[in-house]
Amino acid sequence: MKNELLRELEARGFLNQASNMDGLNDALNAGRMVAYWGTDPTGDSLHVGHLASLMLMRWFQKYGNKPITLVGGATGRIGDPSGRDKGRPMLTDEQIEHNCAGLRKSISKFIKFGDGETDAIMVDNNDWMRGYGHMEFLREYGTDFTVPRMLSMESVRRRLENGMTFLEFNYMTFQAVDFLTLYKKYNCTLQFCGADQWGNSIMGVELIRKKLGQEAFVLSTALITDSRGEKIGKSAGNAVWVNEEKTSPYEYYQYFRNIPDDLVEKFLKIFTEIPLDEIARWAKLQGAELNEAKKILAFAATEIAHGHDAAVAAAGASDALFGGGTDTENIPTFELDMTDAMALPEFLVAIKLFPSKSEARRMIAQGAIQINGNKITDWQATVAPAEEIMVQKGKKTFLRVVKRG
Repeated sequence: MKNELLRELEARGFLNQASNMDGLNDALNAGRMVAYWGTDPTGDSLHVGHLASLMLMRWFQKYGNKPITLVGGATGRIGDPSGRDKGRPMLTDEQIEHNCAGLRKSISKFIKFGDGETDAIMVDNNDWMRGYGHMEFLREYGTDFTVPRMLSMESVRRRLENGMTFLEFNYMTFQAVDFLTLYKKYNCTLQFCGADQWGNSIMGVELIRKKLGQEAFVLSTALITDSRGEKIGKSAGNAVWVNEEKTSPYEYYQYFRNIPDDLVEKFLKIFTEIPLDEIARWAKLQGAELNEAKKILAFAATEIAHGHDAAVAAAGASDALFGGGTDTENIPTFELDMTDAMALPEFLVAIKLFPSKSEARRMIAQGAIQINGNKITDWQATVAPAEEIMVQKGKKTFLRVVKRG
């Protein structure tokens, strides 16, 4: 009989590929499992593109299993070549420490940590990797990986065309040793990953089999893409961040509120815990009625990531801007010292809507800027100081500028 968790994950669209689905089904039916999911500290927050794997872990815990989250303090010093056309920039120890702290904050929003049997724990692979010398690592694991097998991985083949370094070539050996280490220390027999991590993850299954003669499993999720079919990620420049310092709860809410109609059902299943029968009813709506489903999606997703109060505030701010409501206090706000009138391009750069005055002038000329509800197309216009100024960029980006102090 198919395990109840696997049925839930399948119905919600999480399942992409498994190393041995029948074996995993039997292992889940046999009792509580321990599984891990890892991410490297290349940034100080998770983003929406990470959340399919993390929501999968949330369901895994909800069904009585124990999650491990791994922050790659060691692998982050190498750089994962998966899905890359060039090497990742080298991070300093200070950057890695800062980013690890931010990732812990992100993950804690979705997974319950503690000392209970199903409470999650967090580990850093630098804790065991820093104990290896180069010669010691090669003698211990060098004969467990063959070059033809490593070259067969898509992540390696793609980077070879662009000059893959020896440093990057070692990445999958580190990740495999992570899985082996967690298997031995925590009886972790399952790894969750995104579809682009399949090659790296399956190497861990093979290493456990070679070293211990035991079977472990990998379960991958499909990658989350935007309306253009592009992977959502920091590198692609389209990231929606989990930590509120980088993406406010209002902006997070608006991301889900404004998704294309054809993604509503998919996103309700992946990013919320709304029961499937309710999702089926929402998914049947068409046209303007589908906007109600988008509001449900946006509220539920924001509530998981930022809490109930933040979701209520974000919904109120959205209603104020688009539905005739009055709650403007929770619209994204920027405090600005402004005693004299400012040229409009200078003003837009000062409030960080644009990185340069030339880009601001271009968008003004295209009619993309409104000040207090009035469209401005003259880039030589000025903005007078006021206690509150409402700025709109395009159709969906709003910023409330208030006088500092």
